[in-house]
Amino acid sequence: MSASIKAKDTIYDISPYVGGESKADAGRIIKLSSNEGPFGPSPKAIEAVQNMTAQMHRYPDGGCVELRAALAERNNIKADHIVCGAGSDEIISFLCHSYVGEGDHILYSAHGFLMYAIYAKTAGGTAISVPEKNLKADIDALAKAVTTKTKILFLANPNNPTGSYLTRDEIVALHSKLPQSVILVLDAAYAEYVDDPDYTAGHDLVEKHDNIVVTRTFSKAYGLGGMRLGWGHCPEAIADVLNRVRGPFNVSSAAQAAGLAALADEEFLQKSMTHNKNCRDWTKFQLEGAGLTVHPSAGNFLLVDFGSPDKAENTRQYLKNQGILVRQMGAYGLPECLRITIGTDEEMTLAVAVIKDYIK
Repeated sequence: MSASIKAKDTIYDISPYVGGESKADAGRIIKLSSNEGPFGPSPKAIEAVQNMTAQMHRYPDGGCVELRAALAERNNIKADHIVCGAGSDEIISFLCHSYVGEGDHILYSAHGFLMYAIYAKTAGGTAISVPEKNLKADIDALAKAVTTKTKILFLANPNNPTGSYLTRDEIVALHSKLPQSVILVLDAAYAEYVDDPDYTAGHDLVEKHDNIVVTRTFSKAYGLGGMRLGWGHCPEAIADVLNRVRGPFNVSSAAQAAGLAALADEEFLQKSMTHNKNCRDWTKFQLEGAGLTVHPSAGNFLLVDFGSPDKAENTRQYLKNQGILVRQMGAYGLPECLRITIGTDEEMTLAVAVIKDYIK
């Protein structure tokens, strides 16, 4: 390549995102590395995708009209304020490319989603990581980090990989400290798993303010990670901007069909949520009983502290040799920890047994 052909300088600061492992030299693979749903997709979603295969030669509905209407009804919000994307991370990308440029900053908590920084850099901006307090976003530190260069503050709530979350009152307090020129993005990818009454995904706040956006996904509780389907709930002006940026057919027909069917399958969603709480609590109890530190989690995963980076990595390798894949957390600044997705009862029983065996 010619030396004169050069990308934006910020691109070269990016370390490519590396997802959870999916392969190992073992017979059976138990994948607990990517926070995917343990039961696969809803049977109704599978049927919906199968029924539309004969129409694959047709372009999808560019406006996701039916899907947005269903999302609006379910969440009691306005359909015109919804923008759909290929995963909620595409909505994050739209926000960065629309509002962040050279010399601009985005803020995120120290152990937040790595893609916040990557998308900011692709837009030419700078990503500022703000220290947390006890593995929880620090609203005072975030507010103090805001400058005239700050355009967006990303807050994963609940946060991956720490599992912590801010209450509605804490979100309101944080927002009150921000200037109107800063967009507060509440990344609620794991919202379905939270049943605490003090929590909000943030849709009620979007309706009251011009600078709050909520992003949601079908990849977790709905089990549609492979379909790449997410959405953003935005104030009218921001929705208008994102619709100007997105591609004309950015959400496939299959993804739209799967999403509509998944939304209609309330029984499947309830099964996923109930299982996650019960199995997560059981796994936490078992691992703590084995002498490990397991951080409280509102998501479909647990962050487990093994005491040192070596112990965490050795445990990960031992699990991998047994065909059990978990996520190493060095990239998130937590090298002494492993993140373990909540799988089926059988998968978690096996994983716990292998971990206990290695500790012994």
